[in-house]
Amino acid sequence: MAAANPPAPPANVYFGGQAVIEGVMIRGPEHMAVAVRHPKGHIVTHSEKLGGIYTGRSRRIPLMRGVVVLWETMALGMRALNYSSRIAFEEDTDENGEPAEFPEKVFFGTMALALVFVVGIFFAGPILLANLLAMVDAHRIVIVAVEGVVRLVLFVGYIWLIGLVPDIRRVFQYHGAEHMTIHAYEARKPLIVSEIRPFPKEHTRCGTSFLLVVVFVALITFFIFDLLVDKGLIVRTASRIVFMPIVAGISYEILRIGARFGGNWFVHAMFVPNIALQALTTKVPDDGQIEVAIASFKATLEAAGLGPTPEGDGEHHEIAGALAASPPLD
Repeated sequence: MAAANPPAPPANVYFGGQAVIEGVMIRGPEHMAVAVRHPKGHIVTHSEKLGGIYTGRSRRIPLMRGVVVLWETMALGMRALNYSSRIAFEEDTDENGEPAEFPEKVFFGTMALALVFVVGIFFAGPILLANLLAMVDAHRIVIVAVEGVVRLVLFVGYIWLIGLVPDIRRVFQYHGAEHMTIHAYEARKPLIVSEIRPFPKEHTRCGTSFLLVVVFVALITFFIFDLLVDKGLIVRTASRIVFMPIVAGISYEILRIGARFGGNWFVHAMFVPNIALQALTTKVPDDGQIEVAIASFKATLEAAGLGPTPEGDGEHHEIAGALAASPPLD
């Protein structure tokens, strides 16, 4: 029997996800799933219902939801990455073959270290480098502009550099598979490799795009602040941390506009740099990697009680509008 196209999902319901080690995590409005290619060749999946901050009212409040999504992207990403690494390397499994629980203290410690790294490298670092220009009496406008450019160069350079590592390149292939699978679902195509293959590996809701928007919004925000307030290096550094929730909130609202009005030529033009950056963070996947992305997407749909997946010949249940929240990032 020919594969059936699924009914179109409601316009305000989105699926996102992340690539992990030898796998893909897909996140829906209230559920998430991780699928990982086991070293023996089969695919291992895990799904769960989300609650608390991941589905709460804060995800519906403009500006605040950007901060929530940024946090959950890191938190869920770390959990999925931990799960995938233990499957991929066959480490710390229980009697059922499932990875052992990730200690909560270790989880928050890892998150804290990640935040320190981000703040130190991408925020404090550019300030200190740009401030060297003060030694040659450079104008404040020049110093602030150089800081923003240095931050952008560090961000793009970091992504380019890690992409040279073979294992990271495979993660980027799974990233492409995740995007292509979400494209196919949103286009009401059956979730099979041959139908997914023609879709682009780039997606406007990509988390990389979100980070790039954050870099640009931060550049403008900090530029204005430094022109209005001149209180020295310590205040400038502190302002970068204090304003980050505002920057994240504005950036996410911009990303929502791109997702909703992507067909508009002006909005499309605004997001050309985002799509261009994904040439570094996504690579063309092989069929096996697309199969893993499909397995993750199926597991998320099934966990949400959405019935047969799009290639099935049964009825594909429409998701209730009550599940809709701010869209997750790809």
